[in-house]
Amino acid sequence: MEDAIKKADVLVEALPYIREFKGKIIVIKYGGSILGDDKIRNSVLEDIVFLNFMGLKPVLVHGGGPNISDRMRATGKKTDFVDGMRVTDEETLLVVEEELKKLNDVIVKEIKDLGSEAVGFNGKDRNLIAAEKKKSKVDLGLVGHIVGISTKIIFEELETDKIVVVLPMGRGADKKVYNVNADEAASSIAESLKAEKLVLLTNVQGIMRNPDDPNSFISTLTRKEAKALIEANVVSQGMIPKVNACIEALDKGVKKTHIVDACIPHALLLEIFTDKGIGTEIVL
Repeated sequence: MEDAIKKADVLVEALPYIREFKGKIIVIKYGGSILGDDKIRNSVLEDIVFLNFMGLKPVLVHGGGPNISDRMRATGKKTDFVDGMRVTDEETLLVVEEELKKLNDVIVKEIKDLGSEAVGFNGKDRNLIAAEKKKSKVDLGLVGHIVGISTKIIFEELETDKIVVVLPMGRGADKKVYNVNADEAASSIAESLKAEKLVLLTNVQGIMRNPDDPNSFISTLTRKEAKALIEANVVSQGMIPKVNACIEALDKGVKKTHIVDACIPHALLLEIFTDKGIGTEIVL
């Protein structure tokens, strides 16, 4: 009986959040090694389907870096990174697209198996993601910077109650196809859709003042505080593009952003539908 009451308490706690976010767009970025873990992926997709059933409108943007790197190693092709970005020639771009398309198909199928309708998009198609060659101190090849999002096709699918799943590639005015960063793609899509939330799923708890001290976890910080942590090198390496994606989204009208550990079962639901949440939220 006690366990049943606790479950009911959780549902009651979630009720005001379900009411508040019903009909709102939530953009979720999912990638890295946690995308290849079947157990974690199933938990994440269950959460996304639950959001859909509760009347929210999820848009999922996924990466696929480890899959791409594994494929590159298997073919004997060297992979170079500059500031976390994969140098992309035409041969690499082909591998990137093939691996992302495989993952997109898997995600769409698994969402459908869980009971929701889903549709997958390649960002390069139908002018969904417009990009231009990314400027850098080193030539990155076919790596793009996003300059525009065509929201019409996303809105059309969301209106039919589908979960939209986007792989991060873009096309330029020069007709070239570009590899684009998934964090940047998720942030740009959230901005363009005027999303209620942007949630970046990762494999760490969130932002820590000291990575070696589990008690230094930061549950909430402002955009200004987040910038200061980057400048002080408290936020470093792979967390920098995630925090910058959150800041950029907030600057362009997204109401709240979150960095959440997807390794925690049902992390999305705990972050969105409970009072305390479990990750780091970055707000205005």
